[in-house]
Amino acid sequence: MNLLIRAPGAADEAAWRTLWSGYNRFYRADVPADVTAALWQKLLSPDAGIFGLVAEHDATLVGLAHILFHPSSWSHYPSCYLEDLFVAPAARGTDAGKGLIEAVAAMAKSRGADRLYWHTQEFNAPARSLYDSVAQRTSFIVYRMGI
Repeated sequence: MNLLIRAPGAADEAAWRTLWSGYNRFYRADVPADVTAALWQKLLSPDAGIFGLVAEHDATLVGLAHILFHPSSWSHYPSCYLEDLFVAPAARGTDAGKGLIEAVAAMAKSRGADRLYWHTQEFNAPARSLYDSVAQRTSFIVYRMGI
């Protein structure tokens, strides 16, 4: 697979929205349109605090990653949180997901982070198979409270 991992550009909006919609459908999430629009603008702004990468194959976007850096109470160095990772169903089983993770890891290293982490659902067995091959699973359980 001839894969290019890069930052998203303004011309990618329609394809990115298709991937973002697929990601949200997969996780049964309902992200309001204004939040999606704001996220897209943040991904295009280097000062927004959230960063994006896309995977492109033959001029078609096939994956996305959204990344946050934050300080850590356990380290002198920042942590990198891979908040969203999605590969289009037709591109699964290729190197798109692994390529995005490797690119995020390189970005984290270049920004001085000493930890890259992410979450997924227990039912996401295909993705977990990839994750098990590139990272160590922890014993943490995530709790969430709406406020």
